[in-house]
Order: sequence, then C-alpha cells, then structure tokens
Amino acid sequence: MGYINSMETAANLNNSGIALTEANRPFEAIPLFREALSLEPENPLLWLNLGIAQQKTGEYNEAIDSFHRAVFIEDSLAEAWFSMGIIYYELKEFVLAEECYQSALSHCEDDPKIWNNLGVLYFNSTSYEDARNCFEKAVSLFPRYYDALINLRDTCRELSDFRAAAEFERIISGMDAEKKLEKL
Repeated sequence: MGYINSMETAANLNNSGIALTEANRPFEAIPLFREALSLEPENPLLWLNLGIAQQKTGEYNEAIDSFHRAVFIEDSLAEAWFSMGIIYYELKEFVLAEECYQSALSHCEDDPKIWNNLGVLYFNSTSYEDARNCFEKAVSLFPRYYDALINLRDTCRELSDFRAAAEFERIISGMDAEKKLEKL
C-alpha cells in the first residue's frame, strides 16, 4: 500500500484553497482546487469552491462551468445555484439569474440571502409586489437582515405604502443607533 502525503489529500487541498479564497487570494486557491479535483473529480463541493474562487477573480464563464459541474453531480447544491444566479445577474442575464435563484430556493427555501437577491432582481425589473414578497420572506427568516430591511423600505416607498416604509425606517434607524453605541 502506497503512502500518501497528508498535504496531498483532496480534503487538505480544499481546506487550503478555501482559506486562500477567504483571505482574498483566489488566484492562489484555484490551482489547489484543480489539484484536489484531479484526485476527486466527482466531488461537487470541490467544483463549488473552484467556482467561487473563479467568480472572485472575474472568470465568470469558468465559474459558471464549475457551478454547472457541481449541480450536475449534486443538483441540490443550493449555494452553486445561488452563485450562478449572482453571476447571471451581474451579466444582466436576468431570466437565467431568476431561474438559478428559483432552483436554489427549491433546495433551500429558508436562506434569506437567496430571497433578498431574488427580491433585488424583481425590484430592478419594477416587479415591486414580487420584490416585496421576497424581502418580507428574507426578513421573516432573519429579522435583523439590514440589507433586506433597506430593500423592503425602498420597495414599500415604490408601492406608496408609506406607513410600512416608515416602520422599516424606524427599525433601520434603531439598528444604526445600536451600531454607533457599539463603537463607543
């Protein structure tokens, strides 16, 4: 039986790649994920992590390919669907972005980030009622989700629901005041 250096295992390469990606060094992470994939080519998490690193370097087509490989292997990988949605949104491919967000939600309906991003997509296409529903869902899952609260306030203003907008403004102002107190 051959000896494998522990530094060469796919798990160790993956962990090192994640650490580099999180340290904003995705260019250094990509070769580690590729090496890990040479050891475990059917590992969907390795494809996901490679895609995240590629996304951070602006290699959107490569990232989309990696995310597609991840969901081909494991369709229920909501984070890969979500990440593809972000890229398609940035590329102004809104139909594809919506499809990806919906796929992510079909596998993980309790993720407030996905609901918030889908709401942003609807807001920017002036589908304000749909946007409001998404932001409300995000806030129901995470009541102190600052970005979703701001988005919900702005959507209520667009819908001329000024009473609700004022209530969300009050909550946001309270959170801002808490942040200022924490800094003292």
